[in-house]
Parts: sequence; C-alpha cells; structure tokens
Amino acid sequence: MPVIEFYSTAADYGCFSNFSRHSVFLKGKRWLTTEHFFQAQKFAGTEHEEKVRRTKKPSEAAAMGRDRKLPLRRDWESVKDQVMLEAVRAKFAQHDDLREILLATGDAKLVEHTENDSYWGDGGDGSGKNQLGQILMRVREELQAAEVAPE
Repeated sequence: MPVIEFYSTAADYGCFSNFSRHSVFLKGKRWLTTEHFFQAQKFAGTEHEEKVRRTKKPSEAAAMGRDRKLPLRRDWESVKDQVMLEAVRAKFAQHDDLREILLATGDAKLVEHTENDSYWGDGGDGSGKNQLGQILMRVREELQAAEVAPE
C-alpha cells in the first residue's frame, strides 16, 4: 500500500494539514481553518471559544488552545476525536478541490509525519497514533462510498 506523508502546508498534500488556509462553516460560524475550529471547541460555550475563532493565524489558535491557563472543557479527552472528525468532514465537504485531492489518494495510507505530535501524527518515527491520518482515511472512505451510491 502506498504511503502519503503530509505536514507542512507548503509541501505536497499540505491541504491535509489543519493549518491549511481553507475555511469551514460549522456551528453557524465561519472558521478560518479547521485548526481554529478544533482548538476553539476545547472551550465550547465560553468566551474563549470566540477568542480562538477570531485569531488571525492557525498557529495563534493552536497556542491559545494549548494554553492550560484557560479552562479546558471537562469532556475534552472523550470528544476530541469526534470534534476533529467533524472539522475534517466539513473541510472536504465544503471544498470541491480538496475533496478531489483526497479522493485521488485512492487507498494510500495517509500519515501526518511529524515528531511534534505522537497522537495526531506519527511521532516522526511511525510510533505515533496518526489519528489525523486515520480520520482523513475515514472521511475518504465516506466520500468514496458516497460517489458510488445511487442517486
């Protein structure tokens, strides 16, 4: 099985990164990136959610989301994968060009290749969970199934 690695938004398949500049419309609002949405959901229903949404860069949203001085929602660990799935689904549903890129990967294994993250990424050496890659492959399967489904 071919493997496609992604991480930098400037590299091939950079659109798979949550930092890629592709806005999503979720929860009745426009989010600059999926990173903005994901990080803001750590504070859903608080004023911090909107502060994260309004940051100018995904790196700023990430920094705010990782700031443990802010009160993290109690159920975060149990809902974070579902929140990421919701964000990724929206991104590839709302951007035709990105959907085509994702579908064109066929059955390749998608890997967020970075030593900076062993949960969402592969930890740089393949030991990580690669949860973002797993979610992208799940969304790809859903899109592939929807393409062959009768109208």
